[in-house]
Parts: sequence; C-alpha cells; structure tokens
Amino acid sequence: MRRGEEFEFDFRIEKEVQQLFRDWAEETVAEYFESREHCQYWHRLLASGDFLSLNRVRDQLPPALVDSYDKLQETIDKFFMPMGGHDMTEQEERLAEEEEEKQYEKRTVEELTELKMRANVPIDLVRKTVKLAGFTNSMGRPRPMKLLLCLDDADIIRWYASVGRRWLDFFCCCRNFKVVKTVVTYHLRFCCFLTLAEKHECTKRQAISHFTKDLKVANDDGMAEVHFPTEREIKMMGDKNLSDPKPVDGALTMILVRLAVDGTSYPCLAHFCAKTETVLYRIRLLQNRLNIDPLNEKKWVNGLGAIHESLNKKCLPLCSMHASDLFLGKITLQDIDCTQFVDVE
Repeated sequence: MRRGEEFEFDFRIEKEVQQLFRDWAEETVAEYFESREHCQYWHRLLASGDFLSLNRVRDQLPPALVDSYDKLQETIDKFFMPMGGHDMTEQEERLAEEEEEKQYEKRTVEELTELKMRANVPIDLVRKTVKLAGFTNSMGRPRPMKLLLCLDDADIIRWYASVGRRWLDFFCCCRNFKVVKTVVTYHLRFCCFLTLAEKHECTKRQAISHFTKDLKVANDDGMAEVHFPTEREIKMMGDKNLSDPKPVDGALTMILVRLAVDGTSYPCLAHFCAKTETVLYRIRLLQNRLNIDPLNEKKWVNGLGAIHESLNKKCLPLCSMHASDLFLGKITLQDIDCTQFVDVE
C-alpha cells in the first residue's frame, strides 16, 4: 500500500529479523565458549595484571567496589575457566599419554625379544653402483643410456624394471629400505624416461605424457603392460623377510643389444625351447664398456659381481618370450645354452 511518497506493508518482519539475529548471536557465543583456547585467552586478559587484586589497594577502597570486583572475577572464572571441563581435558590427555607409553613399551619389548635379523642398506655402495652403471651424471642427476637406444621401447623398460625390482626384492628386509625406494622411484624411473626421450628425439615431458608415470607399454596384442614397479607399489613395499632373492648383479652388469639382422632362422638358445622365430642379441658387459677391472676395488664397487669377460660381445638368438624373461630377470645366462652362440660380424 502506498501512502504519499512512502510504501507501507501489511505484514511486519521486525520480530523475525530480531529472532534470527538473536539465534545467530547465541550460536556464535556458544561456539566461542566451546573453544578452550579462546576462553583461556580472554581469562588471561581480564584476570591478570589488575591492581584491584593487591591487598594494599583493596584495604583503601570502599567495600562495595571490592565486592563488585570479586563478583566480576567469579563470573570470569565461571564462564572463561570451567574447572570441570579443564580437569576432564587434562585427564584425557594424561590417559592418552599413558596409553601411548604402554604401546611404545610393548612394541619395544617385542622388538628386543623377537628373533629377527635386520640389516642396513650400504648407502655409499648403492650410490656408487648407480653412478658406475651410468644411471646418473657427475652431479648425481639421471641421464639417458645411449647403449639402449637400439632396443624396442618395451625392452628398454624391461631392462630398467629388472634392475629396479631386483634391488627392491634384495633389500626389502633392511631398515633403511627407503633409500633404495628413492633410487628406484627417482633415478631409475627418470633415467628410463630420458632414454626413451633420447630415442624418440622428444622431451622428457613428452615421454612421460606418452608412457605415463607407470611406464606403460603396449604388447603384441595392443594391450598396455606395466613392467616397472609403480610409485604406489614401491610405497607399499617394506618390512619383508629375506627369502632367496635374485642378485641384481646379472641384470645390472649386462645389456642385451638387439642386432639388425634379417632372415635369421636360428633356434632359441633357452633350455627346452624349440622356437625358430628369434631375434639376435649381442651381450655387452659393464666392465668392458667402462674398461674397468672388476678386481680393482678402487674403481669397481665392492661386493658387486661381474659376468665373465668371455661372454662379452657374444651373440645369442632368443624368442620373444625368453628375451622378455631375460630382460626382466626371470631367467639368467645359466638358463641359456652358452655353447651355441652365433658368430656375427
């Protein structure tokens, strides 16, 4: 309804608005008082440093003023320092600390009484091995391995996966297993990415985008396969018992180089395999590539095994299945008939 230049409504909302703001204020105050930190803060501001708490001053003031001050302090203590809730909180904290101490005591006793042998990963030797094998440069950063550029993408990933999985299996029972996880997750993974990027003449970002972080590669049927341990899989590893692990030396110190030879009809040299659809590979040993004597402890990694030099540059035909198994470390040169090597110039 319009009266003059003003509008008037038949219904009033003042009460509803007042009730709405009143409810909101009560909820805000109640929520504020539930916070122990806020109550302690205001109690400290209102109850500390007041000259009316001094006896010499109180004796010289009117009793009514002193009584009013005491009532104010009682009200402050009542609302800002609820002793019951404070005592309950301290009691809960004390019980939680006691329970944690009991759990720690129980866990410590079990570790001391249980017969379990735990070793430590030789960190310096692992770092030296990574550098010796060519996974990192002089600054400790991953770099591509150009000797693997002639291999298929799947074979490159399988070779890195073989080294990584063997390291993870071999050191899984060690206390500082986290160091090996870092080496496999960072150094080996990104070294593989850089090798693939070098082969396809692209950037590391493009290689990661194509193969994904899990290094997926398509098999002969076009299905995606994952040979390299994923980051989630590596993160969940650890606290395992040592159970006849395969040493990493054979996979680390040997690289199979695929030869571009057409029309080969050699049988597969893997034991009990009669397939003739094979591919020729040449064995390249780490010590020969680096021209280092494995018996030289200053240049070679202490404890790292080496394949005999007589197998260097030997050629062997393998079918696709056994070549993949040899790259992944499922079989070794002991499963190969080394008397039937092929002479290729």
